[in-house]
Amino acid sequence: MFDLHRLRLLRELKHRGTLAAVAAALSYAPSSVSQQLSQLEAEVGVPLLEPVGRRVRLTEQAEILVAHTEVVLERLERAEADIAASLTDLTGTLRIASFQTAALALVPTALGLLRDQHPHLRVHVTQLEPEKALPALQARDFDLVLAEEYPDNPNPRPAELEQEDLLDDPLHLALPKAAGTSAADGPTAVLRSLADHPWVMEPEGTAARHWAMTLCRNAGFEPDVRFETTDLLLHQRLVEQHHAAAFLPGLVRSGQPSTVTLRPLPRGQRARRVFTVVRDGRGRHPAIRACRDALLRAVALRSDQGL
Repeated sequence: MFDLHRLRLLRELKHRGTLAAVAAALSYAPSSVSQQLSQLEAEVGVPLLEPVGRRVRLTEQAEILVAHTEVVLERLERAEADIAASLTDLTGTLRIASFQTAALALVPTALGLLRDQHPHLRVHVTQLEPEKALPALQARDFDLVLAEEYPDNPNPRPAELEQEDLLDDPLHLALPKAAGTSAADGPTAVLRSLADHPWVMEPEGTAARHWAMTLCRNAGFEPDVRFETTDLLLHQRLVEQHHAAAFLPGLVRSGQPSTVTLRPLPRGQRARRVFTVVRDGRGRHPAIRACRDALLRAVALRSDQGL
């Protein structure tokens, strides 16, 4: 029988990449992690790690062991959810990661609903972009992640994660004052008219940047990206001050009237999908269900207010 704690360490190494990262995440000394994995190798009877330069990687047998460990941990999460469901009061800590605009527009309302219904549930929220939050969810740093998916740019769908749709968030082209467009111009023509304008976009490597660049290239131009940030409030401010054009989602306004001129995008590109993600088996946990319900109610309240 293999030691579950040591199996967890091996799994952590697969997801975090280095012994130092595992040690930092779990507050262990790197030498302790290495010793525990050496003991696991002795239990299994085959090498689990092999050196690659100054680092190590999992052997084929270690990958097999991690796959089985994932199944065991999923079953344990289901057991935890069943136990929590048998209790009359929600307690403990729920760890949420959310990208900026959802954190601004939805999370505070959802937190208020959770506080009113489950006062003993402690909720910890971290603002983090999905590109970093989803791997951290797999590594069990979070219990629930709010993520986004842009048109024609589907995210990877790991089998060990489950998604639940929250809303379709409208996307618009935000025009700087100097843009000489006509109200009669179609979406592609308006977009093409901004070929010589500066742009603000999210950084390279993000799904939002890939989508935005593709949209501009399909309109026939390479955008002049002079400003890069994940802060969409700064995107909006740069448009307000006539420094750049931008693509802005509806959630960025947080219920306030738009302060910039917005124009529609070409058909098929007018909304991003916003959804919640949890590890497979975790969706049955009462705290997860309560959080997802609170987020859906926050969306409904925005809709009722015409936002």
